[in-house]
Amino acid sequence: MTWMITGGAGYIGAHVMRALTGAGERVVVLDDLSSGAARRLDPGVPVVRGSALDGELLARSLAEHQVTGVVHLAARKQVAESMARPSRYYADNLGGLGTLLEAVTGAGVERFVFSSSAAVYGTPDVELITEDTPCAPVNPYGETKLAGEWLVRAAGRAHGMSTTCLRYFNVAGCAAPELADTGVFNVIPMVFDRLTRGEAPRIFGDDHPTPDGTCVRDYVHVADLADAHLAAVRRLSGKPAGDLTLNIGRGEGVSVRELLTLIAEVSGDDRAPLVEPRRAGDAPRAVACARRAAEELGWTARRDAREMVGSAWRGWLAHRSPQPAEQY
Repeated sequence: MTWMITGGAGYIGAHVMRALTGAGERVVVLDDLSSGAARRLDPGVPVVRGSALDGELLARSLAEHQVTGVVHLAARKQVAESMARPSRYYADNLGGLGTLLEAVTGAGVERFVFSSSAAVYGTPDVELITEDTPCAPVNPYGETKLAGEWLVRAAGRAHGMSTTCLRYFNVAGCAAPELADTGVFNVIPMVFDRLTRGEAPRIFGDDHPTPDGTCVRDYVHVADLADAHLAAVRRLSGKPAGDLTLNIGRGEGVSVRELLTLIAEVSGDDRAPLVEPRRAGDAPRAVACARRAAEELGWTARRDAREMVGSAWRGWLAHRSPQPAEQY
């Protein structure tokens, strides 16, 4: 079998690529390198430079590489940007997915793994979020992920294609410094960025209904997330039937204040955080129930929050020097 990974030069995509190739799977990467980094690509993996919006390129590439399964990660994923440019998110995320599914089903590909997000749930007031928790996204990014799941399942039913939708919670860490997340969009790199500029980290609200007043989130190591993709690929390879929707998280909550304490210990910078007002739309708690992933895939997260923060910090330090623009 050959698996095409769209967005395989991205932060998550490169980890998925390494997990699959390390387990002996044949892989081809599709990436336009608009946000992915060429330095993350393994020399032995074929790369098609292009977009999921290019139907002709997709059809040629699927045939040329005899692709039998697709892991679709290529998408825009910044919540704030989605609020400012909703039409772009719908056009790229859903338009690209629709074009890809047309090419995939036309080529007779029978297996499809979709990169979804806990953003589909919105801000549910529950202790643990299960796959049956009602979906009520609160931003266009989450809306495109939920609509993407609907589209994937519909294509699967119409064409006899087996599908798996993985709903990621908060992804962090890195398996190797060269694969690190160098963008300043998620909470851990945002704190690193402030520390390296000599500024105090920020807490948005310390009066939430949580044990220490700060928001609680479920953080999953990106290497564990990659292992979840490998488990999904293996399951689809062995049992190509039906569809699955699974939460991918640790099932344990870490508060913002606890996270900042870990970052201070790892970085050696223990300056006191600034407490600012709550942000609109921030759920006090968002923690996964990951039991179904364990039952269906035999997968559980193995790495803890300290390992996530430590590996992320090492990766951050490795990329502090400016990188040539063409690598990003």
